Amino acid sequence: MRQQEIMQRLQQEMPGTCILQKEPMKKHTSFKIGGPADLFFIPRNKEEITLAIGLCKEYDFPFYIMGNGSNLLVSDEGYPGMIIQIYKNMSQVKIEGEKVWAEAGILLSTLSKKIVDEGLAGFEFASGIPGTLGGALYMNAGAYDGEMKLIVDSVEVLDDKGKCMTLRNEEMKFGYRTSILHHSPYIAIGASLQLAKGDKTCILGKVEDFTERRKTKQPLEYPSAGSAFKRPEGFYAGKLIMDTGLRGYRIGGAQVSEKHCGFIINVGDATAKDVKALISFVQEQVFEKFGVQLEPEVRMLG
Repeated sequence: MRQQEIMQRLQQEMPGTCILQKEPMKKHTSFKIGGPADLFFIPRNKEEITLAIGLCKEYDFPFYIMGNGSNLLVSDEGYPGMIIQIYKNMSQVKIEGEKVWAEAGILLSTLSKKIVDEGLAGFEFASGIPGTLGGALYMNAGAYDGEMKLIVDSVEVLDDKGKCMTLRNEEMKFGYRTSILHHSPYIAIGASLQLAKGDKTCILGKVEDFTERRKTKQPLEYPSAGSAFKRPEGFYAGKLIMDTGLRGYRIGGAQVSEKHCGFIINVGDATAKDVKALISFVQEQVFEKFGVQLEPEVRMLG
């Protein structure tokens, strides 16, 4: 009853909005895993986000904010609430000189192309990360000695009352795979990036180099959520897993990648239960052999 009322009110107050019932989450995650969400909503702007969250609170209905699902494992039972996906409907970009403003739903790969076309340097590291700008801000995404912390000037967020605020770089509390967005009710809806003019040929060469490295070293041919574990201080998760003898180890349809042991891949109809079991087994084995506790980088929902 609650979800029907929420759905009807959203459609009445925001005509033409996209809201689905019992939407399989495996259609919206890079793992290709996940049961149905009671409601799946794709807002077009911050006003629709505010309205949806307000209705969920009014009806005491759970909600969860996601991007394109590249770092998310949804349970086989699905999600008993509303998934609000900030994605392609919110992907506008403005570039003025060395400043780039973009909405949180834009894919990093799409944003990278626009930035390269303008001859701006500093964003090359993010070009192959399979996520949205919002997700990258949430986890301070990084690769190849670059990270969001180094290029973010400010972030536009919504607080839990729907008020729009601007957080400066230092207020974002960026750390290794974390930010203030982890520990607050703030929702990123856009960001201003400070980049630098560079040689377009050199910038493009760097992007192509990083892309080739990813293709060579990462199992991009299989569904996954990227690196399964955070890098433990003083170690590399992939090497620890490899040295534990778990390369290719499999539970159900989930497997430790033979190409890069830091990845857990879906080799065929893997369930969330398979992935969770494999994550736990890897953690136990690595701790037993090396005394290092691996922490999952994948976010788990439901």
